[in-house]
Amino acid sequence: MAAIIIMAAGIYVVNWAFFDMGRLPAGEYLTEETSPDGKFTLKAYVTNGGATTSYAVRGELVFNKEEKKKRNIYWNNREETANISWTDNNTVVIKGHSLKVPDGKIDYRNQ
Repeated sequence: MAAIIIMAAGIYVVNWAFFDMGRLPAGEYLTEETSPDGKFTLKAYVTNGGATTSYAVRGELVFNKEEKKKRNIYWNNREETANISWTDNNTVVIKGHSLKVPDGKIDYRNQ
């Protein structure tokens, strides 16, 4: 039983340290687009990983009409620009990747 608890704690720590989208670097602001109904805004930032990693784009979903915390829904490596368009009130396309909001997300580390 103790081994299971230790293993579960280890998995949680690794996920928190390496894969939690809430811990992504802030980055430099690129652009933003608001959904047709004004309910969401997607803001894009580029992050410089330094000499050892390439640039990446982070997409942050802002809830304009609800008191909800912003969510990182897009994180893609080897990108320096972000082309954002909304196809409808709940679907955003970032660099050719389609996402249903608010629950969809793209994270290159999990692909």
